[in-house]
Amino acid sequence: MATWQIQQAKSRLSELIEKARSEGPQTITKHGKPSAVVLSIERYESMREAGKPDLIEVLLHRGPKFEDFEIERDRDTGREIDLE
Repeated sequence: MATWQIQQAKSRLSELIEKARSEGPQTITKHGKPSAVVLSIERYESMREAGKPDLIEVLLHRGPKFEDFEIERDRDTGREIDLE
């Protein structure tokens, strides 16, 4: 996977997009650390169609439900305070 510094990615965006389409995912770094990945739309759509759910799908439909947890609350209402 090719790596681009953020300054390069900004100044050569068209080239970055074309390389994502022709060569595969392109990594963008910020301060020397990976920050983002640019994918072609075809690659992105094939990943989505492969059944990999996005975060919203997981949180709303595939993750644990509130009813799945047994939560016990402490019924203690605290202590009485003498205000005198």
